[in-house]
Amino acid sequence: MLMLELKDICFERANKKILNHINLVLEKNKFYVITGPNGSGKSTLAKIIMGIEKPDSGQIIFEGKDITNLSVDERAKLGFGFAFQQPVHFKGITVFDLLKLAVGLEIQEEDALRLLKKVGITSKEYLKREINCSLSGGELKRIEIATVLARNPYIAIFDEPEAGIDLWSFQSLTEVFREIESTSNGITLVISHQERILNIADQIILLEKGQIKQIGDREEMVKTIFKDSSHVEEEKYE
Repeated sequence: MLMLELKDICFERANKKILNHINLVLEKNKFYVITGPNGSGKSTLAKIIMGIEKPDSGQIIFEGKDITNLSVDERAKLGFGFAFQQPVHFKGITVFDLLKLAVGLEIQEEDALRLLKKVGITSKEYLKREINCSLSGGELKRIEIATVLARNPYIAIFDEPEAGIDLWSFQSLTEVFREIESTSNGITLVISHQERILNIADQIILLEKGQIKQIGDREEMVKTIFKDSSHVEEEKYE
């Protein structure tokens, strides 16, 4: 069974403990959401799993192999994919170019359009558009998610996909995650405060002050979390 295990992960920055003895097992065919107050270490944990940050101590085991010291590129080759909280802009690169880079093969426009349709973008004109400020936050988020899906990763990590997008885009993204939850054969990990995304999860992991406070199935965890609404953001968008 596909499995990712974090053993006693610790991470410090500027003499401040960000993650403190994290132990976690993620299994195949499951959709996980990590939630918790701001500053609890959620994004740092996601970056450590992807290899963007390195833990000060502890181990990351994937399929029985210690990958703690593997780089981002090496983990990508193993099937790890990551969507940043703030998508990167690429001057001079079109949406079609980016999707081709993500797939790693020469693909036809029809294939690229199929990927964009999965994230709610249906116009062929998007293929010619550059990845820059002319695209809205919601469009950039959906395109970045399309690039992650294009790689068909074993482990797909999405860091606060709802950040900086409007209500319509968020509703579309929620449907994308529902589709991922129902069809993925790997591990999906989403960092989020949003109730709608929490309600898609198979399991929810609650972080507080750099430690796992609680982990459990959706029904059980949602009741716990909503007793303390500080963990969950109201769905307000510009």
